[in-house]
Amino acid sequence: MNQQDELTGTVDRFLFQNSDNGFSVVVLQVSSTTTAIVRGYLPNIHAGSQIQVKGAWTTHPKFGKQFEAESFSTDLPNTIFGLKKYLGSGLIKGIGPKYAEKLVDRFGLDTLKIIDKNPEMLGRVPGLGQKRIDQIIKAWDTQKEIAHVMVFLQEKGVSTAYATKIYKKYGQQSIVLVKENPYRLADEIWGIGFKIADTIAQNLGYDKESVKRLKAGTVFAITAEIGNGHLYVELQNIKDKTKALLELRDDPAIDEKLKTALTDLYHDEKIKLITYNTQHLVTLTQYYFSEKGVAIKIRSLIERPSPHQFDLDTLYKTLSIHHEGEINLNDEQQRGILACLQNKVTVITGGPGTGKTTLVKKLLSLLDAQGLQYSLAAPTGRAAKRMFEGTGRNALTLHRLLEFNFETRSFTRNEQNALKLDFLIVDEASMIDIFLAHALLKALPLDAHLLLIGDVDQLPSVGAGNFLNDVIESEKAISIRLKHIFRQAQDSLIIINAHRINNGEFPTSFLPEAKRDFVYIKEDLPEQVAAHLESIYTTKLHRFGIKPEDSIVLVPMNRGLVGTQTLNQTLQNILNPTNDAKQINRGDSIFKVGDRVMQIRNNYDKIVFNGDIGVIATIDTEDRTLTALFGQREVEYDSNDLEELVLAYAVTIHKSQGSEYAAVIVPLFMQHFMLLQRNLIYTAITRAKKLCIFIGQPRAIAMGIKNNKSVVRTTLLKQFLTSDLQCR
Repeated sequence: MNQQDELTGTVDRFLFQNSDNGFSVVVLQVSSTTTAIVRGYLPNIHAGSQIQVKGAWTTHPKFGKQFEAESFSTDLPNTIFGLKKYLGSGLIKGIGPKYAEKLVDRFGLDTLKIIDKNPEMLGRVPGLGQKRIDQIIKAWDTQKEIAHVMVFLQEKGVSTAYATKIYKKYGQQSIVLVKENPYRLADEIWGIGFKIADTIAQNLGYDKESVKRLKAGTVFAITAEIGNGHLYVELQNIKDKTKALLELRDDPAIDEKLKTALTDLYHDEKIKLITYNTQHLVTLTQYYFSEKGVAIKIRSLIERPSPHQFDLDTLYKTLSIHHEGEINLNDEQQRGILACLQNKVTVITGGPGTGKTTLVKKLLSLLDAQGLQYSLAAPTGRAAKRMFEGTGRNALTLHRLLEFNFETRSFTRNEQNALKLDFLIVDEASMIDIFLAHALLKALPLDAHLLLIGDVDQLPSVGAGNFLNDVIESEKAISIRLKHIFRQAQDSLIIINAHRINNGEFPTSFLPEAKRDFVYIKEDLPEQVAAHLESIYTTKLHRFGIKPEDSIVLVPMNRGLVGTQTLNQTLQNILNPTNDAKQINRGDSIFKVGDRVMQIRNNYDKIVFNGDIGVIATIDTEDRTLTALFGQREVEYDSNDLEELVLAYAVTIHKSQGSEYAAVIVPLFMQHFMLLQRNLIYTAITRAKKLCIFIGQPRAIAMGIKNNKSVVRTTLLKQFLTSDLQCR
């Protein structure tokens, strides 16, 4: 841009807004008769904001003449039009478009002054009650504090899109705490990454090559590897990753400072170093102690003799006899039950249709006969519900079993307050990460038996570690794999194809004796997926007697033409096309009453967690709030919370773990090739109960099924279970 022009006006409306980085496209009211399209990084502006932008005019090939903003400044609105837009934008809770109109009609250009200095006068506005006035006063005071934080961040050259989050977390201590340690933002505030925190740090005067910065970068680089499922990183690898993250040159002086940073972190007990098979591995201290703690407790459980004595010979004979009208077990299931009774820690694994639930039901009847106390649990509410439906016995989430305290954000059940039970049976154990495994085992009394049930051929846990697989591979616990597919299950193409995929074979759409519950739609063009989905949801599902709300679309990734973001907009138009005025826009997302939504972070204040799926029940456009029903519980979201919600007509296969749906639709194309692997496709098909539909390119599906080399996670639980491996 060679020529610097200036524009001043009032933001009329947003055509696009990315709340993460502040990039926006807005309609600017320059005069009573003139508007302009302005695009650029314009964080912390709202409809009605009075702004001055500097930049240049450009011509977009599709959208025509636009003003490209290089910089901007903002003032409070000083026109009637601007005030109504500003106050009606939802910026101040309690004031929406309707009350903005009333306030400005009553007080004119003095409206903001009245709210700030003489809020008692607000009572003169018809329909404005004391409760709403108090809400406005509180919101205005908060907004002033946030504005102070925003000014501070803008001075440091950083987008202030996160100012509300920072203020919400730290309150009036925001600026003090950010100055003291800006890197804490990356750890403590969801959505603020290391790069943003690092930019703030450097603008606060942190030397780019300082040991303090290198220490923060090292910790973040290790944490990023944990986010990929690993618990340890090779030492040289973490040095290289830290230098790349911090954009530092290859130089002996930098290497020496990095060595100092690692030494400081080690002496401060922030990291642990382990040498294994000539490899030098590094991790954060809490991760080491979680995995080591799991190994110690499992070994202690196994070494402690069971206080419960069973007549195994008699039980074996009882299990072998087939009684009319009772549960009859095959040899694998019988061995599984005897193993559970004979050993303190047992793993039962197997695919769909192999009788895991039948085994558990028979085991429970035996425990009841012995008068033993047991609990059933699973990692998620959906998995616990399935466990209850399969066994008829109450099942809890692991968080409820361990009595999670939302105020202290810790489990009430632990070593000092152990669970009171003789047997603990945990389903979907492949979903358990190392941290939840550690919490669970800490709360387990040494006399108790532990049964872990899961399908190791599914995707590993979303969280770090490879708990179930490592326990099996250690051979420290008894592991029984159920392989026989029962006759009832052989009637289902879903189950037959799940096992075909697991054996590296392409799924089939027809077998003479089987139900037609699996459909493959060959499609080479990703852009045709929308048409297929419309046909499925308007015609095919009805033929199978399946309601749209009992179905889901599962895909490998979020981005792209066949990613969740695009497909959710497509499905919203198919399943919830109403143009009801009661809707809320956030960036390029639209939320409507009746939409299926998913929470994408743990929110302990709202008691709603990453992966929880609900339905939008109400929307208040005046206050820009909505309520979503998660089961029977209502959760309220204001405009600042909406980034925690996404539409959930389509979700990633990873997010579907532990769930089942009547119908599952799985589009698979070569654009997914980076993620296509056998356990991903296997996990997707095993989510379906009544109908599974694959859409996509044969080449993509075949590639995924053939690829059985999933990423090996760097963990040491197997070694901790089988040796005296120590850190230093």
